[in-house]
Amino acid sequence: MAEPDLDVHLPAIASGDAQAFAAWMASAEPALRVSLRRFARQVDVEAVLQETLLRAWQIAPRLTPDGRANALLRVSHRIAANLAISETRRRGRRPEAPPVEEPEVSPSPPDPLLRRVIARCREKLPAKPAEALDARLGAAGGIDDASLAATLGLKKNTFLQSFGRARKLLKACLEKSGVRLEEVLA
Repeated sequence: MAEPDLDVHLPAIASGDAQAFAAWMASAEPALRVSLRRFARQVDVEAVLQETLLRAWQIAPRLTPDGRANALLRVSHRIAANLAISETRRRGRRPEAPPVEEPEVSPSPPDPLLRRVIARCREKLPAKPAEALDARLGAAGGIDDASLAATLGLKKNTFLQSFGRARKLLKACLEKSGVRLEEVLA
């Protein structure tokens, strides 16, 4: 659901209507508070929020909307972040990195036919390449190649050659079975 465009209040705010600003502020304040959470251990977030709202009131008459929704709110977010960073630096601390926001992804269900084709191609692999592939996949990136090679009784270079051979053979088998890897990996 899209956020409501709070810029409907902007013309009245620009003309000095305190009631319009109060209506805008009632909707904008929660979002501004959330955006300042990352600074909560470093600064007085309430003071930063109050200063942000004051500055939003002051700049509203000069703000020219850019055609996108919530221009005043977007500017206020930037003001809040800059004030919090400045206050953090003034106190002799380094600002914490903003949290990484993971995009919402709804995974598609596994394709049972593709899984069967992959399993059949893996079964066709020769013993050493299959062993190297299984070790690498089983480690899921948590064990380095030298350690994986040692667990298989191989030198690192031999392990890497076996793994590379497994990949080439698996790719060729999948393509021969009609799997277009560009489409699967896209």
